[in-house]
Amino acid sequence: MSDRPVPRRPRLRTTLTLLAASVAAGGLSLFVAPSADAATTLGASAAATGRYFGAAVAAYKLSDTVYAGILDREFNMVTPENEMKWDATEPSQGSFSYGSADQIVNHATSHSQRIRGHALAWHSQQPGWAQSLSGTALRSAMLNHVTQVATHYKGKIYAWDVVNEAFADGSTGARRDSNLQRTGNDWIEAAFRAARTADPAAKLCYNDYNTDGQNAKSNAVFAMVSDFKARGVPIDCVGFQSHFNAQSPVPSDYQANLQRFANLGLDVQVTELDIEGSGATQATNYGRVVQACLAVTRCTGITVWGIRDTDSWRASGTPLLFDGNGNKKAAYTTTLDTLNGGGTTVPTTPPTTPPTTGPTTPPTTGPTTPPAGTGCSATVTLNQWTGGFTATVRVTAGSVQVNGWAVTLTLPSGAAVTNAWNAQNSGTTGAVRFANVSYNAQIAAGSSTEFGFQGTGTGPTATPVCAAS
Repeated sequence: MSDRPVPRRPRLRTTLTLLAASVAAGGLSLFVAPSADAATTLGASAAATGRYFGAAVAAYKLSDTVYAGILDREFNMVTPENEMKWDATEPSQGSFSYGSADQIVNHATSHSQRIRGHALAWHSQQPGWAQSLSGTALRSAMLNHVTQVATHYKGKIYAWDVVNEAFADGSTGARRDSNLQRTGNDWIEAAFRAARTADPAAKLCYNDYNTDGQNAKSNAVFAMVSDFKARGVPIDCVGFQSHFNAQSPVPSDYQANLQRFANLGLDVQVTELDIEGSGATQATNYGRVVQACLAVTRCTGITVWGIRDTDSWRASGTPLLFDGNGNKKAAYTTTLDTLNGGGTTVPTTPPTTPPTTGPTTPPTTGPTTPPAGTGCSATVTLNQWTGGFTATVRVTAGSVQVNGWAVTLTLPSGAAVTNAWNAQNSGTTGAVRFANVSYNAQIAAGSSTEFGFQGTGTGPTATPVCAAS
């Protein structure tokens, strides 16, 4: 923007110098990035206030030079979009797959970016084998999953979304009715205790949506984390997804809501920020969110859910800071200027997924009926919301072992694949072919494996075609 204010770097540098001296005198430590960079990138500007500014990342997009270039220049925290979820990391019970997640972690580490882990326990995107379990068997499987994944990444994760979206929408403040909830009301506490044992250094967060202002749902989360703090259940932070649009705007009490959670002695984080719209209105709303975080001492950072508008699960709403070509939008400029003018609040603990009109409770369609045959068959299960979907595909071998497979799904007009895990896709629209990767090529006779993908538009409902080799 031509009228962009001149960044006030001299004031910021001077104030931080005084703060550093003051804090040092108190025997504490202060995390401050070089102020020379603070006016030019989101990550460096956030770091000058003791915070981070991150982005959600898809592994397969790291080969896109524009995408990776923006990621490496602008952000100092990375969250895998889907690659650390249960269906991606444990497609078969007891058999763990970390290839795509490791790719993101290695990329982030090589560029001095830290990692938020997302998510260890969630009612959605569970592998089919977990969906078929219940009671003690499911509880044991969940705890083993939390333990194994957190142990694999021990020492590499800044914070984990240990439990994601466990509360229902509406005015009741009730827990979501899920297979995990039906294992017992203490399942969330059990997951946090397992995560702490597996990785004592990582911050442990509860993460949810539609909790951005004070309402029945956020009150229920507040009551739970208050109880956890009182009883010594290990919890360090609460994540506020912050998906906004015209129907679900930034609430007037956004900052006050963050503050009341921080007052419990918890860090608060904006974990999945995207704001539909364009121009000055969108820019103003981004500025409001950033300013609210800066005003809350224990708001340790902000993550936007994607990089360019075309990378977003809400792409039609153009909700991010960069357009589809990677150009900075007005919202970017306002965000950067707000960070640069955001003062010198230093978090007491320096820092080491959907809106009301989106997938609040995504309706699930049942699997399509697979064709008969002795090679392989496939079924697809959808979680669909306005503007996007996730699909879980189960590939089942026939009467003989499969040594390789490929599944073709035809997407409706306007739909496009944005991310895939446990399979390699050829194309993103129309008839899309998904082929096995090295670790799931072989399927014993009568056994199954699963892969998943995320997309924009409406998910496929036609019967998938499976070919075996």
